[in-house]
Amino acid sequence: MAASRYLQIAEALRRSILGGEYPVGSQLPSESDLAARWSASRGTVRQAVAVLASEGLIGSRQGARRIVLRRERRHSFAELNSFAQWAQGEGYEISSRILTRTRRPATPAESTRLTLPPGAGILYVVRLRLLDGEPAMLERTAYADWVAPAVEELPDDCVSIMNSLAEAHGIVAHYGDHLIDAVPAGSVDARLLHVRRGSPLLRQRHLTCTAAGRPIEWTDDRYVAGAVTFSVSNSADTSPLSRRAGRLDG
Repeated sequence: MAASRYLQIAEALRRSILGGEYPVGSQLPSESDLAARWSASRGTVRQAVAVLASEGLIGSRQGARRIVLRRERRHSFAELNSFAQWAQGEGYEISSRILTRTRRPATPAESTRLTLPPGAGILYVVRLRLLDGEPAMLERTAYADWVAPAVEELPDDCVSIMNSLAEAHGIVAHYGDHLIDAVPAGSVDARLLHVRRGSPLLRQRHLTCTAAGRPIEWTDDRYVAGAVTFSVSNSADTSPLSRRAGRLDG
């Protein structure tokens, strides 16, 4: 019960922050006040507060009352938006830096995703993405060979590759397929994202295609924990499952 207690307190505080009870820039109550509020030990409260600090919702400085840093960054999959489009639409400061651009043969996985012949050439791009000046995501993308020349023309600080491709070349993304899991940070990821090696990273792999279904890119994005929350809305009206009221037989 003790282990789940701090998570319950963290969730309650998270709801209070996101609901506006503690606006950005305000201070949370002291640990002793929070402990009294939830009839919990200060150690349990300290664990709960640490969870919110790891998510970036509050400051991580010890020995003082924590400051609310920001509201939750929620990225919905209801629309096909690039990372830059989403961030700019939400009013966040976004910047990007292309670290490497390499022409090489596609791996078997990349060939399968991009529907290319085995060993076909691709452009492999590694890019660091920042939100409000802090490293948020490391992006590794395999671009199909027909897109590669357009990507090679772009400056290293291009904020949105997909926007640039659409505006300059008429290459527009119409379909996205997403896979989400968690992976530990390797030494390269840890150095670039300013986290400890082995820290959990949220990984989103996605395939982007044109309206005609032609693959544009296969991307492996790795987010700092707490940098972004992904949102998915479901409806029974669009589900293939049939739900009926009544007695269940069997």
